[in-house]
Formats: sequence, C-alpha cells, structure tokens
Amino acid sequence: MSGLDADAAREYVRTERGDVLDAVDACADAVAGRWASDSTADAAAVADPLEDCLAAAGVLDALPGVLVGAVDAAGGELRASPVPAPPYVAVTSRGPVLRATLEDGRLVVTLAAFRVTDDGRYERDATDVTVGVR
Repeated sequence: MSGLDADAAREYVRTERGDVLDAVDACADAVAGRWASDSTADAAAVADPLEDCLAAAGVLDALPGVLVGAVDAAGGELRASPVPAPPYVAVTSRGPVLRATLEDGRLVVTLAAFRVTDDGRYERDATDVTVGVR
C-alpha cells in the first residue's frame, strides 16, 4: 500500500492551480461549443481539439509543473523531471491525465472536463480533479 496522500494532492491542484483548471475549463467550453448538439459520440471530436486548444493556450507546458506540485503535496518524489507528453501528460477524451511513477507507488491526476453518458456520448461537465494512488 502506498504512503502517498491523494487528498493532499487533489487539494493542491484545486487550490493552488486554479489558473490551470480555469484554462482547462475554457478549452473544454470551446471544444463543446463546436459540436452540433450538447454531446458527441466521437472521442476524436473531444481529445484532439482539446489537446490543440491546451497547447495553444500554453496549458500543456504548465501541466508537468502541476504534476510536480501534486507529487510534492502527496508526499512523493519524482525520479525524473516530467515533460508535457506521455507517459507524464496525456490528453484524453475526458480531459488531461497526469501520471507519475514513484518509489511509493503511482500517482494519477485526472482533470476531467467531459463525462461519458450511458449511451457512450461525451458531454461537457464541470471540471473535476480526481487523484488516484496505486
């Protein structure tokens, strides 16, 4: 079992990195605004434009710093400096995912800006921060 504090990492992201969350929200709103309706069944209509918007807004380059802060808050130590690309940062059809493999386990921070409905469609949702520790 990991000694990492997921709650502390989540709180760090929510309170100290509101600027990044606001930027993710703005990009997610822009992406959803391009759809013909309130939802889409096409994951590529979410992930690809979201990644493009995040890159243009400079958010992709900021996400490794968010990961570093979350790891510090959780009580972990990174083995290497993260970069704004896999395996550290990935933009999925739900939102950005930040991953760190640590000596004490694995920390995964998800900035979920979209949700998947029961029928497999993507909808814009309030951006939520989840942190998993394994």
